[in-house]
Amino acid sequence: MAIATAVLLLLALPFYVSSFWLQTGLFAMAAVIGAIGLNLLSGTTGQLSLGHAFFLAVGAYGYVWLAGDPSGTGTSHLSGLGLPPLVALVLAVALTGAAGGLFSPIAGRLRGMYLGIATLALVFLGHHVMLNAREITGGFNGRSVPAMELFGFSFTDTSPAGLAVLGVPFGGLERLWYLGLALVAVAYLTARNLLRGRPGRALAAIRDSEIAAAVMGVPIARYRSGAFIVSSMYAGTAGALLALVFKRVVPDHFGLLLSIDYLAMIVIGGLGSVGGAVAGAVFVSLMPQLLTKYADHLPLLTAPGTAGSGLTPGDAARYLYGAAIVLILVFAPGGLAALAHRRPRSRNDTARRNGRLPLLHRTTSEPQGAEALSSKEHTP
Repeated sequence: MAIATAVLLLLALPFYVSSFWLQTGLFAMAAVIGAIGLNLLSGTTGQLSLGHAFFLAVGAYGYVWLAGDPSGTGTSHLSGLGLPPLVALVLAVALTGAAGGLFSPIAGRLRGMYLGIATLALVFLGHHVMLNAREITGGFNGRSVPAMELFGFSFTDTSPAGLAVLGVPFGGLERLWYLGLALVAVAYLTARNLLRGRPGRALAAIRDSEIAAAVMGVPIARYRSGAFIVSSMYAGTAGALLALVFKRVVPDHFGLLLSIDYLAMIVIGGLGSVGGAVAGAVFVSLMPQLLTKYADHLPLLTAPGTAGSGLTPGDAARYLYGAAIVLILVFAPGGLAALAHRRPRSRNDTARRNGRLPLLHRTTSEPQGAEALSSKEHTP
């Protein structure tokens, strides 16, 4: 019932919320897809990656280049292959998987901080390429993103123009909303099925003990490389969706801070949990927006631009966001997923924890005193 209610709520949101919240929600959907992929790599397999932003950039620029106008007559005057947008999206994800495959031999042999530093180099290398490969990326100014189309239906404000559903105008954001929901559903179900099958058990065994996994016949290097490729493909899907929402991609969108945000998502949500990755991505994506938008209503704040040393709403939003992260990590070390699975503690559990109740105690249904002796005498 809870899942069905959540699905119905997400399907109905475009009819009630403004374009600002639709755009914020689409950013959160892209974050959910990328966080699920990173959680498969870091949470389930135990491989630290700081290069997730690089693979998001490959997916975003790959889609733009594959679907771009081959004549170069657009506003950016940059050419592309002119493929259909759906084909370009699929090939952009495959291109990201190929990029992950090129790096997978390194990922199969490194672990821990060594792998983290190696993937960190990808971010700086990718930023350099995005700035200098101007024929493909547009350089510092970036390039515009071709609109997504499915069987002649455009996910923009036009074609068909003036589209309305139940009296509500359906523009580009409303149409992209349902495309984002479909991508999130596919990403979520694929990850759940992967973790519940044999590959998921093998990846968890590698995370817990490589020696034990090798003894059981798990090819460690191959599974590590496979996890890296799958994670990069998730990142490519998220990058393509981000590009469709931004409508213009620039290199500054895919810096080191983006990789750190994704790492924070899976830690806050809960390592190794698909639902935790979803919750962490939504938290990191929406919480700063909510605090920034409603921080003006907090008391004892100084208006922006006012002379003095008071606390502005922007500063208060940042402090509250940091405090919320600290509280989650302190009181829920396992992340938001651990809070969802925590069972309520009974009075006996509390008494046992405080040392007032032994672990093995007599229940009220057992005979006591003389009744216990007589029952023992009549027992054959």
